[in-house]
Amino acid sequence: VQLQAFGGGLVQPGGSLRLSCAAFGPIYGVTDMGWYRQAPGKPRELVASMANKDTINYADSVKGRFTISIDFNKNTVYLQMNFLKSEDTAVYYCNAHLTRFYYGLGLELSHDEYWGQGTLVTVSS
Repeated sequence: VQLQAFGGGLVQPGGSLRLSCAAFGPIYGVTDMGWYRQAPGKPRELVASMANKDTINYADSVKGRFTISIDFNKNTVYLQMNFLKSEDTAVYYCNAHLTRFYYGLGLELSHDEYWGQGTLVTVSS
């Protein structure tokens, strides 16, 4: 299973970007997906996570500005980022907890955590 993220780039303060991250491979089911970010010299932090429409978490710093959504049919998570600030500048990583299937003695399942490769978001004028 691999996660591939898209959508990073350079944007001016107050602007918007949309990140997407698709999970590829022998996926049996997705438990939750989310986004983390890491700014230079800082630890990685949770931005937003979602298990279903009733279970969504946002970092306080992005509430009201960012929106997470998941297309479970496509195993893809999105992060709509509006009113971006310079402090949102970071490498953004997608994350997923999911169950994959594989053929061992028979059809078997394994629940694991996966990370995408990271996409850089730079907010600057």
